[in-house]
Amino acid sequence: MTKSFLAAIAIITTTVIASCQSATEGEKHVPDTTATTISTPLKEKVLTASEQKALTPDSVIQIFKEGNRRFMNNSLTARDHSALVRDAAAGQYPKAVVLSCLDSRIPVEDVFDRGIGDIFVARVAGNFVNEDILGSMEFGCKVSGAKLILVMGHESCGAIKAAIDNVKMGNITAMLTKIQPAVVASQDFKQDRTSKNKEFVDYVSKNNVKNTIEAIKAKSPILKDMADKGEIKIIGGYYSLETGEVTFFE
Repeated sequence: MTKSFLAAIAIITTTVIASCQSATEGEKHVPDTTATTISTPLKEKVLTASEQKALTPDSVIQIFKEGNRRFMNNSLTARDHSALVRDAAAGQYPKAVVLSCLDSRIPVEDVFDRGIGDIFVARVAGNFVNEDILGSMEFGCKVSGAKLILVMGHESCGAIKAAIDNVKMGNITAMLTKIQPAVVASQDFKQDRTSKNKEFVDYVSKNNVKNTIEAIKAKSPILKDMADKGEIKIIGGYYSLETGEVTFFE
């Protein structure tokens, strides 16, 4: 071999070795993100019949309060939803029935950190009850064993504002008649009684929750009897759009 050829080989070898050393050193500075990008689900099973039976209305309320705190702190339980879907196919044993407003800003399951099979959710603008919702509540509690009925109103409710303004529009007109009793019951409010007054809207909304609870007891002997026996509780709640906190009316 010529001297020039050997010199060329030496230069190539030196370059390759230097490149490998540089790559190796560079890898030492690349953080391992595997642990932070892959999370192990904490919840993979739905509630069983025996677990539901062991619950009390008060224990479900406490579960909801703790879940709401997690929601507010952005620390919702990680769930394997695919596993939960398959697990729930065999049956359902929810903890509670939640009657919420239609409002898209209130993700009910997330608000209480609940997953598939945990709660029955009924939604209607203004969170009032009619025959269909009462029947659904009776199914949820008497047939399926739920321990709690939560009627949840919220601040700045559009349906409440429309009822205050006595809006006339299609089927909305008939719907608002279910909310009008709360407006009537709120006439003792001492300040401006219009939909532009946030405090008045909140006052009517909270009275509407109370009216709905009374309507449930008055129109469903089944649910009233269960409540009287302590088998279920029927309570109210009020959701803050600004903080995500639910204030419970027990």
